[in-house]
Amino acid sequence: MKKISIFVDVQNIYYTTRSAYQRNFDYNKFWYEVTDGREIVTAIAYAIDRGDKKQIAFQNILRAIGFDVKLKPFISRTDGSSKGDWDVGITIDVMEFAPKSDIVVLASGDGDFSLLLRHIRAKFNTDTEVYGVRDLTSSTLQAEATIFKPIDDKFLLS
Repeated sequence: MKKISIFVDVQNIYYTTRSAYQRNFDYNKFWYEVTDGREIVTAIAYAIDRGDKKQIAFQNILRAIGFDVKLKPFISRTDGSSKGDWDVGITIDVMEFAPKSDIVVLASGDGDFSLLLRHIRAKFNTDTEVYGVRDLTSSTLQAEATIFKPIDDKFLLS
């Protein structure tokens, strides 16, 4: 049985599925596919905490599915811009769990993770599966993944 570690960039998945399909990602379908016949080392969903009730309910659903949910506060700057990405946090966790895993599963389209995937394959011989909206996922990230699985109707809520 292959050991897997799952990392989900919640904001990236939310915005890319909404942009491409005007629909939401189905975390239950995703969980079922990636965990079937595999041993889970860790499963972490990285989200932004705005403190609203709908978001809290969503985070509780993620926990009920099996994810550890890591939250970062939403920061609104005085110039009107905002900040709240998890790239460094995801990278640190991937580096921690890749040596304990046969496969790292990453749900994100962010090309910043390309170098990370190359590094864990070279250093730990860990395979990677990337789930992302094909047209909104960096081509370098798709190329670095051992397997790229496009998010399409199969992974979307009706």
